[in-house]
Amino acid sequence: MQIAQGIELLEITAEVMGGTDSLYPVLLWDEDHAVLVDTGYPGLLGKFKEAFAHTGVAWSKLDTVVITHQDIDHIGGLPAILSEPHGTIKVLAHPIEQPYIEGERMLLKHTPEAIAAAEAMLPPHVPEEWRRAFLHVLAHPPKAKVDALIEDGQELPVAGGVVVIETPGHSPGHICLYHPASRTLIAGDSLTVKEGVLRGPDPRVTPDMATALSSLRRLAGYEIETVICYHGGLYRGDANRRIAELAEGLH
Repeated sequence: MQIAQGIELLEITAEVMGGTDSLYPVLLWDEDHAVLVDTGYPGLLGKFKEAFAHTGVAWSKLDTVVITHQDIDHIGGLPAILSEPHGTIKVLAHPIEQPYIEGERMLLKHTPEAIAAAEAMLPPHVPEEWRRAFLHVLAHPPKAKVDALIEDGQELPVAGGVVVIETPGHSPGHICLYHPASRTLIAGDSLTVKEGVLRGPDPRVTPDMATALSSLRRLAGYEIETVICYHGGLYRGDANRRIAELAEGLH
């Protein structure tokens, strides 16, 4: 779905924990570059290629991946994308997230307790082979080299310019991207959409809610008309007012 000139919302559906999960990565592009924001779970390369085909942007044009943060549903597809034969793809991420993406440190949310809890939540009908593969990925998450570090206020030269905003809380080095020309916020997991309503980060998977709310107060200072949430997709409305409400803990 085209959100603005050079901004495409992708919808990727994955089989997770015996059910389905829809993710909403973003493609930023212009005549010179195609930039993918986040890469989904492992095993979704074919679905990403299909999503690109629907936008009319050639998969072979992809030259950059931006990772908003370290969670496996954001970095899981990165190794497969980088293994593709076309050209060199550059990976950008915040310096705090780099050692987790590169595998130098275990993903913060992949504690032994968390993995055991995930195993306990698997439905009984899940095949044993799938169960073993799932738990192996949790214990040995995908990793890939980060080629360049990005920081708060930096402008990425794609689609007329996209600004990096540091928004820690959901993870220590979480970032959002802001497209001033269309007043579009690519929110990662700092915001979610549920039943058409813009909401804050999911507290079940946000270790530092106080910092996450502080980050929302920063976002409230931008002129935002459209929000793209990785979980929930598109929100259009009085986004600034709604983000300000969420920053103050209002629901």
